[in-house]
Amino acid sequence: MTFLSLDSIAIPDVHPDAPLRSRKARLSDIDAIHELIGYWASRGQMLVRSRALLAETIRDFHLIFAEAHAGKPGGLVGVCGLHILAPDLAEVRGLAIHPNMQGRGLGKQLVLACEVEARAIDLPALFAWTYQQTFFERCGFVRIEKTSLHPKVWSECQRCAFFENCNEIAMFKSLA
Repeated sequence: MTFLSLDSIAIPDVHPDAPLRSRKARLSDIDAIHELIGYWASRGQMLVRSRALLAETIRDFHLIFAEAHAGKPGGLVGVCGLHILAPDLAEVRGLAIHPNMQGRGLGKQLVLACEVEARAIDLPALFAWTYQQTFFERCGFVRIEKTSLHPKVWSECQRCAFFENCNEIAMFKSLA
C-alpha cells in the first residue's frame, strides 16, 4: 500500500477518480481520522485531535471514503464533525479533506451533512473556528467577533494549547 507521509503522518495515496461513499464514523475509524486531521494540523491548517478525544466524540463525525481504484488503495478522504455545545448551538469541527481530493465539493458535502443533522434535531445555529473563511462563507456562514460566541465555546477553548494566542476566525450560520 502506498502512503503520503509527513514525519509520522501517513494518509492513503488515493486515486482522485476513485468511487466515493459516505457514512457516519465508527470507533474503528479513529486512526484514519487522526491521521487525516494530523496531516493538516502538521501544516498549521487546523488543530490536532487526540485519539482519546476522537473516541469520546466519534458519533459527531461524518466521513467520506474512496474505494480502491486504478491500483491505488482506498481510504478516508474527508471528515467533519457536528459537536453540540448547547441547546442552541453546535460547532462544525474537524473538517479535513485528503489533498488529492481537494476542490471537488467534498468539504461542502460534509458541512451540509452536519447542517442536515443539526436541522433534524432542531438546532438553531452553527459555528466554526477556521483558517478558511472563504470556504465557510461559500457554505453560508458569516464572520463574527469571537467575543459574541456562547460561553460554552470558551470553556472548550480553555483546553486548547493556542488559547492565549488564537488566530482562528469565528464563523456563524443561523439555521432558523
